[in-house]
Amino acid sequence: MSSLLLLNGPNLNLLGSREPNVYGATHLRDIEKRCTELAKELGHELDCFQSNAEHELIDKIQHATNDGVEFIILNPGGFTHTSVALRDAFLAVQIPFIEIHLSNTFAREEFRHKSYFSDIASSCLFGFGAYGYELALQAASRRIGKN
Repeated sequence: MSSLLLLNGPNLNLLGSREPNVYGATHLRDIEKRCTELAKELGHELDCFQSNAEHELIDKIQHATNDGVEFIILNPGGFTHTSVALRDAFLAVQIPFIEIHLSNTFAREEFRHKSYFSDIASSCLFGFGAYGYELALQAASRRIGKN
């Protein structure tokens, strides 16, 4: 059984009520529940964590190696376009990760077109809504050699 980590950045705790026309009507707790179930079906453990605080996300990434995490799924939220510190944390631990976004950031405002993570991620998923999390889990499972 492999250990996976699902990280969600700022404002994703507001899913379901925040701009549902952009981010959908599914709540984060429902996404996390479905992902936890799917991870189990795929033979993995999944730890889910969301924070609006950059340092808490960095701490979670830095501790991931000691926690035996083999793969991370990241929705950096607004930190996508601003956080060199989160990027450096990923480079330091060298745990593979998939970057995901509910919306297609390339079809939105120009400042959303630049990600500090895409070039170091194993892969990226944009614009699949809540289903993107399930796709990311399935891809992570294949990358670590299960299913």
